[in-house]
Amino acid sequence: MKTSRNDLCWCGSGKKYKKCHMLRDKMSSFGRRGTRGVIIKTEEQIEGIRRSSQLTRKILDMVQERIGPGITTEQINDWVHEETLANNAYPAPLNYRGKSAVGFPKSVCTSVNNVICHGIPGNEVLKEGDIANVDVTSILDGYYGDASRMFLIGDVSEEAKNLVDITQQCLQIGIQQVKPGKTTGDIGHAIQTHAEGLGYSVVRDFAGHGVGIEFHEEPQILHYGKPNTGVLLQPNMVFTIEPMINIGRPECKLLSDGWTAVTQDGSLSAQWEHTIRVTSNGSEILTA
Repeated sequence: MKTSRNDLCWCGSGKKYKKCHMLRDKMSSFGRRGTRGVIIKTEEQIEGIRRSSQLTRKILDMVQERIGPGITTEQINDWVHEETLANNAYPAPLNYRGKSAVGFPKSVCTSVNNVICHGIPGNEVLKEGDIANVDVTSILDGYYGDASRMFLIGDVSEEAKNLVDITQQCLQIGIQQVKPGKTTGDIGHAIQTHAEGLGYSVVRDFAGHGVGIEFHEEPQILHYGKPNTGVLLQPNMVFTIEPMINIGRPECKLLSDGWTAVTQDGSLSAQWEHTIRVTSNGSEILTA
């Protein structure tokens, strides 16, 4: 719903829109730069990101139908790669460098048990009782859609199942904070309060991020923090929320491949992720 000039401003200032953010919101129709370099997307860009995000959701649905004991993480990579190309898209992780000295060698991240994130697919065979995160990012017509899901492999322990459930709750609680006038710190605080209140820890070395025009944009979305701090949320900001929650301590270590992050104490870790758009009065989960 579009804000009228005489409506109260979306930022919560109590001023009329025309006296507050209207002029700034009319800047560059190509995706103006907001606070701290955040790209405020145009409606055309939002639609492109939405299409890419829906392809990512479709690919994860496909994985969900096939994954199970005896499947290798390399097979998951093959499925994702082939399905992405079949939809005239490209897998964003493939050869992505980021801050690493080496490009990521596969089309998807597969993180099993104590792997926090960025697990590289290979000969690992999923077995009964494992938990696995599959992280998919599609580039469709130049737009990015990013999401990940946890999968329970056969019968898993109550401890592992609870971790996966609590981590999904953390994602949902974070999304509930998303609306104009809230801050990135509000998101992190809500997630941290829920996880730590139940005896789990929040990984601090990795975060959510702006997404859509590039793979990683501003703002950074920490999954811990203080209320009313960080970047102010505005309509048509697009970012991921992707809490990584551990049973044990929050510290991680990076393996020699330059990508795979594991829990330092060997404990189980879980992650869920969605791409979120800030709307005029709340949020839209683009990858749902």
